[in-house]
Amino acid sequence: MRLVFKIGSNLLQTPEGDIDLRFVAYLAEGIKRLKNRGHEVVVVSSGAVLSGAKKLGLKKKPEDLVLKQALSAVGQAYLMHLYDVVFSNYGLTVGQVLLTRDVFKKENEDRFVNAKNTLEKLLGLGIVPVVNENDAVAVSELVFGDNDFLAVYVAFMLGADLLVIFSTAGGLRDEEGRVIPTVERVEEAFKFVKGTGTSFGTGGMRSKLEATRLATALNLPVIITGKEEDLEQLVELKTKGTLFKPSGRKLRNALKVIATLEEPKGMVVVDAGAAEALKKGKSLLPAGVLRVEGSFKRGDVVSVVREDGLIIGKGRVNFSSEELKKIKGLKTHEVRKLLKTSKDEVVHRDHLVVF
Repeated sequence: MRLVFKIGSNLLQTPEGDIDLRFVAYLAEGIKRLKNRGHEVVVVSSGAVLSGAKKLGLKKKPEDLVLKQALSAVGQAYLMHLYDVVFSNYGLTVGQVLLTRDVFKKENEDRFVNAKNTLEKLLGLGIVPVVNENDAVAVSELVFGDNDFLAVYVAFMLGADLLVIFSTAGGLRDEEGRVIPTVERVEEAFKFVKGTGTSFGTGGMRSKLEATRLATALNLPVIITGKEEDLEQLVELKTKGTLFKPSGRKLRNALKVIATLEEPKGMVVVDAGAAEALKKGKSLLPAGVLRVEGSFKRGDVVSVVREDGLIIGKGRVNFSSEELKKIKGLKTHEVRKLLKTSKDEVVHRDHLVVF
């Protein structure tokens, strides 16, 4: 089995604010056991800013973006030094892989292939790749998802069998604070989200659930768990945290590319009826469109969004943004008459990925 472990910034520090070397050692010991059983593990690790702040004696997370980038430049070297020293004690060799989101864009397919080949070679050599976003030049991880989505993209790139997201929460918790053992539909889990990022992290549970929703749509199981997990049990999908089951849908490669590599050029907001129809495998019709945001042309990929702002899918549109503004809310026969077209769907189901 090929596993991707995502380690957030807050997992790497103790309650007192020190680097949690005990957890890093626990991680290394578990990975060694997994490798001895024939499994492969890739670590997607945040923590460069945290490590830089620790190195320079800063007590709290900086707000200034440029300062965060500077801290990450200092901290990434320190972070890899820690992984190298601790993992070496367990006979493991680590390899640093710094990526930017540009690698995961359709127009940069050569970069995607090069990164994939490098990671595959590292795994073939028995090395544990430690992946991070290149925070010294990139801003998305510093501002948004704390590498949650990067972990999904890496898992997709490598054809991983399981994504494990380690969280200080230990899993998804219900209103009583109890860990929910299994989630069938990720969409229903958002009602339990209370906060956003903490301390040096930026993602929070909402980011983890949004990333999980994408992963499960790609038919990849996800486990969100805590520091006390039995790592060897994960390969059997057993966890002390929360298991998010994959969708079970078999997506064509073209749809996987839309879901992961195609950057949305705009957003189409749909009503509740359309959202429900899409979940049942229907195409998106103009009658269900409430509004259009952004500028896009026919054939572009857009995000499909519910009224409450939750992204429910991505798809390739048959109409431009200007055309869609004219026909939103209209019946099919009205659309054909107005635009002199034979197209019925805003996004045909064959070109739509529903999360």
